[in-house]
Amino acid sequence: MTAVHISCTKDDDSIQNPTPNGIATSEQLSTYLEDIANTKEIPGFSVNVSIGNTKAFHQSFGYANIANETRYTNQTVNNLASVSKTFVGAAVAKAIEQGLFTLETNINDLLPIAIKNPKQPTGNIKIKHLVTHTSGIVDVPETYIASNYFILPGEDITTGIGSILVNELGMQQMEQVDLDVYLSEIFDEDGELYSPDNYLNTLPGTTWAYSNDATTLLGYIIEYASGDSFDDYVAKYIFSPLQMTNSTYDISAIDFQNMATQYYDSSSPFPRYGNHGYVEGGLNSNSDDMSNYLLDMMKGARGEGSALFAQDYYDLLFQEQLEPGIVPSDFAENHGLFWYMKNGNIVHGGNSLGVSSHIQLKQDGSSGFYIISNMDGTFTVNELKWEDTKSIITQAVEEFISNN
Repeated sequence: MTAVHISCTKDDDSIQNPTPNGIATSEQLSTYLEDIANTKEIPGFSVNVSIGNTKAFHQSFGYANIANETRYTNQTVNNLASVSKTFVGAAVAKAIEQGLFTLETNINDLLPIAIKNPKQPTGNIKIKHLVTHTSGIVDVPETYIASNYFILPGEDITTGIGSILVNELGMQQMEQVDLDVYLSEIFDEDGELYSPDNYLNTLPGTTWAYSNDATTLLGYIIEYASGDSFDDYVAKYIFSPLQMTNSTYDISAIDFQNMATQYYDSSSPFPRYGNHGYVEGGLNSNSDDMSNYLLDMMKGARGEGSALFAQDYYDLLFQEQLEPGIVPSDFAENHGLFWYMKNGNIVHGGNSLGVSSHIQLKQDGSSGFYIISNMDGTFTVNELKWEDTKSIITQAVEEFISNN
């Protein structure tokens, strides 16, 4: 999700960051993270760390619901935001293994309607362009949030943050629409959301531009090519083999008693919401499930993968797909299938309304970690707070890994 640039006054966090020097045991890391939970403006969070084939650390801190004093646990369900895109990458690898398409396949060979960039009509958008954010398809900031996000019926929208979502961001309180209906409004030239602004004036493969809409389109391609809905496809070929029994895209299937309340700040919970284009950021999971996923990704990076597909397709998942210099250097060095490479790591992050997440593993698969929180990192006032919090958690985790 792109940042929400709405100014809201908050006091600066003046508490000095703790120093993670010397963290070597689970007890030391736990104490350090508990200090963060007590001193930082972060409602609740989970951290799991794996080294080799071992879950070396797996704990949660703070609150899933502040008002009810419900603790955040490893079983607390939370939306993953754009970490969901790594599951699209795995689904693409599986679809390629099944022979449904290749990275070189033109998307119009797989879709019921032709999609062309009106600014570059001769350019052929291929699967490899969608998985690397180089398709030339981009989100339209003015309409993306209002068209993609919806507030669940029955939720209170009279609160301060509810009013901002409805009156300033244009979100509607409604039922979810089907994926094909949502996408047709964007990509069909007769659709209500169709706009030339959804496209760059560049040929596919030449320019990197992060796109939620392009990711959701790829999910629909998998759906159309496989005959399974995208959520059923992922459940069958990813969740089930990894025993991720608490993971779902279906917001209506979640027991909200077990789901983290998502916060703008400690006194402002967001109303429950969903994504019409759920593929790109609508996966809900918990730390227990994600620890299984992290271990499997690490095995794949080490050349020991087999749970989801043959090792060749783990290799493909993490293979650098772009020429040097296409990805902006301040973001990453290169791209795999949605995963990106930076400083010897394979990484993806995520931010949505009241959600912040991060997953990272060494390129050699020797270690990795995952962070999930019900802290907002999308509104302008919260972006730097999340980045600062993520940074100090990451420093502590990397210190712990280096000493074990």
